[in-house]
Amino acid sequence: MKQILAVYLLLINLTGFFCFFSDKRRARNHAFRISEKTLFLTALLGGGAGCLVSMYLFRHKTRHLRFVLGIPLLTVLWIWICLRIFPLL
Repeated sequence: MKQILAVYLLLINLTGFFCFFSDKRRARNHAFRISEKTLFLTALLGGGAGCLVSMYLFRHKTRHLRFVLGIPLLTVLWIWICLRIFPLL
C-alpha cells in the first residue's frame, strides 16, 4: 500500500509541476492557458508539493493570494493525511 501511494504521489506531483511549468510557458506565448481550476485540482489530488515548487521556481501565480495561500495549505493537508495513514513510528 505504501508503494502504491508513493508512486501515485510522485506521478501527481510531477503532473502538478509540469502543469504550472506549461501554463507559465503558455502565458508567455499568449497561447491557450490551463485553467486555475485544473491547477488547484492537481494540488487537491495530492500534487501540491510539485505545484508549489514549480510555482516559485518559475514565479508563476505568486501574485495571486489564492495560490500563495491555497497551494501550501493543500500541500500541508496531504502531508497530514499521509502521516495519519502511515505514522512515522
